[in-house]
Formats: sequence, structure tokens, C-alpha cells
Amino acid sequence: MSYYVTGVRQPLSYIYDIQPHKIYQEHHLTKCCSPCKLFFFPYLSCILALLLLNTFFSSSKSRNNLPPSPPKLQLIGNLHQLGSFPHRALQAMAQSYGPLMMIHLGTVPILVASSVDAAKEIMKTHDLIFSNRPQKNIPNKLFYACKDIAFSKYGEYWRQVKSIAVLHLLSNKRVYSYQHV
Repeated sequence: MSYYVTGVRQPLSYIYDIQPHKIYQEHHLTKCCSPCKLFFFPYLSCILALLLLNTFFSSSKSRNNLPPSPPKLQLIGNLHQLGSFPHRALQAMAQSYGPLMMIHLGTVPILVASSVDAAKEIMKTHDLIFSNRPQKNIPNKLFYACKDIAFSKYGEYWRQVKSIAVLHLLSNKRVYSYQHV
């Protein structure tokens, strides 16, 4: 099949360097991708609607006994509100939400105590609750089910491991032997 320009008896592919099979391929690609574009937008809108519903319903259920919190975004939490001077932003948040507030850095919830009385209450009366480390999957697999001194839970086992480390690894004689390292 050849295409001709009116008045000229040469094929159109020769004049404009067009090849008919490439025209078919380009037309076929645009025809193929147009349904993909049509189906992409409804799926995207459904996903966004589900995320918004999840945020709405999860935030209403999980506020049982939590301190006040500024509004957060889904994945970044309150990181966008901290700005370049986080200490000033936290002070401004504490003035509007109180001395004890919950913020989210990413997906990690963090309790912020911005008064001396709130910090004393946390450190003295609730010290056992806040002294544990979070249990994560990767340290659990790498460090023998979190049985080392850095990742183990606070309790009798941690106190024993700490006393062994202090007596045997951090004694004066042992520390002086590490001096050349």
C-alpha cells in the first residue's frame, strides 16, 4: 500500500520519509493506551476515597485515652508542622494543646512533655512504662530475638546483662586495655 500526494506520482512515504507500518504501530499504541487512561482515574479516585475513610474512622476509634494532638497527614504525620525551628514550633503547639501532647513523626507516635511537672510525672510515676524500647522485626532477627543489652526489654534479664557488661567489659582494668585501640 502506498500513499500519493495529489498531482505527484511518488509515494508519500518517499517524500516525507513516512513508513506505513510505523503509522499503524503509532496509531495502535495510542488506541491501546486510551482505555488504560480511562480506567486509571476511577481506580485512583477509589483508592483516595478509601484512604480518606480509613483516616476518618481510625482517628475516631483510637482517641480513647490519648493526649491532645495537632492534625496530622497520613504518611508524614506532623513533620510538615515542625519547620526549620522545631523547638519553636513545639513551644507554639504546647501553648495551644497543653503541656502534654502527642505528635506523629512519620507514622511513629511521640509523647511530648513540655513542662517540668509533666516530665517529673513521666519519669517518676510511669518510669517502667516509658523505659522499654520498641520491638522491631529487623533487630529481633539480627540480634538473637532482642537478647542483647541494646534491644532487650527493661526487666530482670536486662539488669543482669547490664551488670555483666559493667563488671567485665567496663571495669578500669579492661578500659585501660582498650586504650591503644
